[in-house]
Amino acid sequence: MKKILIGTFLSAYCLFAFSFSANAQYVLKDADKQYELFNYSKAIDLYEQAYKKKETLHAAERLANAYTFVYNYKQAESWYAIAAKMPGSNPENILGYAKALQSNSKYSEAKNQYLNYIDKKKNVSEKQQAVWLASCDSALKWIRNPKKIELINQKALNSAQSDWGAVNYQGGVVFTSDRLNSKLNSSESKPFLKFDGSKEPDKKVYGWTGNGYLKLYIKPSPSDSLQLFPIKAGTSYHVGSASFTADGKTMYFTLTRITDELERLKKQPTTVNVEIFSSTKGTNGIWGEPVSFAYNNVNGYSVGDPFITSDGNSLYFASNMPGGLGGTDIYVCLKTDAGTWGKPINLKDVNTEGNERSPVFDGKNNFYFSSDGRIGMGGLDVYRALREKDEISQIENMGYPFNSPQDDFGFSLNEKGNIAYLSSNREEGVGSDDIYTIDQKMILAFKLEGRVFDKDSKQPIAGALVTLAKVNGNILKTETDESGAYQFNLTKESEYNVSAEKTNYRSDIKNLTTTGLTTSSVLTQNLHLEAVVINKAIKLENIYYDFDKWNIRADAAIELDKLVKIMTDNPTIWIELNSHTDSRGKDSYNLNLSQKRAESAVQYIISRGINKNRIAAKGYGETQLLNKCGNGVNCTEEEHQLNRRTEFKIVKQ
Repeated sequence: MKKILIGTFLSAYCLFAFSFSANAQYVLKDADKQYELFNYSKAIDLYEQAYKKKETLHAAERLANAYTFVYNYKQAESWYAIAAKMPGSNPENILGYAKALQSNSKYSEAKNQYLNYIDKKKNVSEKQQAVWLASCDSALKWIRNPKKIELINQKALNSAQSDWGAVNYQGGVVFTSDRLNSKLNSSESKPFLKFDGSKEPDKKVYGWTGNGYLKLYIKPSPSDSLQLFPIKAGTSYHVGSASFTADGKTMYFTLTRITDELERLKKQPTTVNVEIFSSTKGTNGIWGEPVSFAYNNVNGYSVGDPFITSDGNSLYFASNMPGGLGGTDIYVCLKTDAGTWGKPINLKDVNTEGNERSPVFDGKNNFYFSSDGRIGMGGLDVYRALREKDEISQIENMGYPFNSPQDDFGFSLNEKGNIAYLSSNREEGVGSDDIYTIDQKMILAFKLEGRVFDKDSKQPIAGALVTLAKVNGNILKTETDESGAYQFNLTKESEYNVSAEKTNYRSDIKNLTTTGLTTSSVLTQNLHLEAVVINKAIKLENIYYDFDKWNIRADAAIELDKLVKIMTDNPTIWIELNSHTDSRGKDSYNLNLSQKRAESAVQYIISRGINKNRIAAKGYGETQLLNKCGNGVNCTEEEHQLNRRTEFKIVKQ
């Protein structure tokens, strides 16, 4: 009889495992389909579900890539770290890990991973090695010696989505945004770029980001409401960014359209390239029909980021057209005597094997552009160069915090030739890409000093990333030195959050203020990081349930909110929440009750904004007692209470 029962159990288990695996494969297949169509927001959710069911290299790699594509570098770092360590992993995952670390300002760790990749790949060019390693060294130097400027988030323009490419226009500001706003968006909103040629894609949401489609907006004056820019672009898809001639009567802008010339592939992804158009305002104040740029090629390559010079005779733009030096290069077309655009000229003094974009000239021969192919902080950095006759020289990185480890681009100049607006997807913005102005008159009055320690060993932690976030203001980052020390300059009458993080540690966050301080002084704030141990049980104190109940009481909610904060402060960790009972009562009843209690706690945590994929519930009943108090053993109430507990363990860093 015992053999039959064991055989039945094993058969049932194998059937369950097969069903579990098959379900994981089904989810993975659906995730792959969304990924191939650039629907990354949907793909991420599906890949995470698949990974929870079965930890595969494919799911980890795709999650790392997808999170990179939607600019969530913290999640990308976590998944690349996992993928890079899995059996059969490609060395490219190490490179992705290095770039993610760099995007998260972890320059010392990034340099180590670049060296790791170089050692395994062997064929990386010396030029590329030099750029990677020098970028980490230079960025570390820049963040430890930041320039005395402050970037101010323009919250009147920014949304929870992507806002960028702001330019001054006739007393107001014109910019690009993919916000979803029924009061502002036009009724036409068909998707594009990459889609299955045999199906009609979502009509409102752009799958890549999960947001709307890019549109041009205008805020005519600081007191006016935001409006759609009154251009009849002739497309239902992305529109933006824009550049205006000095008189404000002609504009150049980018858009994407589906035309009869487009090669639509049935049942295969179809890609639509970005094009440049121009429009002239008539005497009646209405913008005319858009005119296609002579060098558009919807099937061959993209052209974008137009910048028209003040005299209207030179059009600079970025393109990945054939014959370039890298990904996207900067080109210029000069207007001929006949009023047409001459052939594109590649700015070879500027372009690299990487990507260049956002070309802008001032009236003093200063040339600004963004690049990810030079020594920089990570992503696109802003550079300034000098144009002398027909050559561009003296190219310099604008430094920190002007630049960040993320993408800094889409800027425009004011009348004095200084940068008026800067676009960036740096951390702690209102949305994805945000629009910033620059304050170069920041008055520094106080200094903050401190050290970062291991909470358990009390030893200093070198190379920890410390972030100083001014409430409603600027954000600065630095790395601790060999003694775990860091320092920042502070302004008057300001409130700050200062936090520290390090790979394989839980972060620590403290608050401080200079409000009310009347004399210059040095503030001290040490931070303590707790090492993450995967699958180590951590008890949550004071989680009580009423007899035979599993609903969350008010006192339990207070304790669960602490776990919510841990997960919010450490957005890459996944946890399993465990509920345990004592041995009194039937075993099966206790197991069922503990599962319901664990699920109830998990639902509460999800209701507080934590992604459902990051947390799982597991009831253990009386199967993991901490003492001798099993069935039939006489124990005190205190001994039984020790076994009635709620714990969590981190299952993914």
